[in-house]
Amino acid sequence: MNSIHNAFKARTALPNEVRRLGWVSFFMDVASEMVYPVVPLFLTAVLGAPMTVLGTIEGIAEVIVSVMKGASGWHCDKLGRRVPYIRWGYGLGALSKPLMALAFSWPMILLARAVDRTGKGLRTTARDALIADAVDASQGGQAFGFHRMMDTAGAMIGVLLATALLFLLPGHYRTIFLIATLPGLASVWLTFRLREVAKAPVCAPSQTHVLFAGMPWSGLPKAFWLTLVPLLIFAFANSSDTFLILRAKDLGLSDTQSIMAYLLFNLVYALSAYPLGVLSDRMGRWRMVLSGWMLYGFVYLGVANAGTGDVWWLFALYGLFMGLTEGVGRALIRDHIPEDRKGTAMGIFHMSVGLMMLAGSVTAGLCWDLIGSRAPFVLGGSAAFLAVIVALAVRPKIRAAV
Repeated sequence: MNSIHNAFKARTALPNEVRRLGWVSFFMDVASEMVYPVVPLFLTAVLGAPMTVLGTIEGIAEVIVSVMKGASGWHCDKLGRRVPYIRWGYGLGALSKPLMALAFSWPMILLARAVDRTGKGLRTTARDALIADAVDASQGGQAFGFHRMMDTAGAMIGVLLATALLFLLPGHYRTIFLIATLPGLASVWLTFRLREVAKAPVCAPSQTHVLFAGMPWSGLPKAFWLTLVPLLIFAFANSSDTFLILRAKDLGLSDTQSIMAYLLFNLVYALSAYPLGVLSDRMGRWRMVLSGWMLYGFVYLGVANAGTGDVWWLFALYGLFMGLTEGVGRALIRDHIPEDRKGTAMGIFHMSVGLMMLAGSVTAGLCWDLIGSRAPFVLGGSAAFLAVIVALAVRPKIRAAV
């Protein structure tokens, strides 16, 4: 208990740019989470899309965001600028909401998701790099934890608004998409209050080697690549959250109840992300991440075998898993990257994780359609435990490489 008390006592004030980015993400997540839990309902109930299409849309969306994250990470390192990518990224995110309202077939939803994910790819790596620029390693967990807390608080409010609108306007999904545009525009406006951090480095041309499409891989230490291995295995396990929402419906919850369960997940996530991020700075990132992965495995296996009443506590535990891993996982990567490769490393991290999530989401959709609604969760839970085993195996090599 003393170590926990000392961890919170030792935390320092966060830089202005970290706090501003928190508010930018807050408003965009209000918009995004008004839409995200409604999209699978809209796709299946209105547009008649099968589960395989849902998994494919989410998977393609992750490919787009992953490639964009990799490219934007290298470019923002090359130019030494983060803010333009952040502004354009949030702008495209806001634009995608009215596009969804115009959709009359699932390919149009795919187009809207592609615009949204292109924006996310542009902004995420640059945003994480700007946070990394603004703090040193000893404050990384606190900074990323704060950002995840604000992000998730916005998500929670977005889900609340979506639930209220579904109750007041049942079946009026397009209206919800249009209303979601407003907080998205507020987020874009706030990006114009962001400023570059003076120490943002420009990578030297002599250090750049290209694998494909201008993607540099040199200058990244062995510890970074070793850390990435178990993260990628877990990314395959971590399929789209839309499957959780639809599993809740499959177990007998109504549209509104399913989204309320998703709200509970976001509430626990929002309350836990910042304090767990602070603790990770003092008590070790891997301890947090491995605990989260094991919790995920138990939750997913629980969802596979759940009854209707089990949904609520399982979604709450899922929120705790996110608090344990999301911000802490990014800080873990931050610990192993050189100063002039922050954007590149974050881009490679996000790109490779997204590609594995593509494989996971498409596989989950196929498992649901071909085997049954329990299958994706048995697969995901088992893969999470495999990631824990691999992480324990590579950790000594990571320590030796540092």
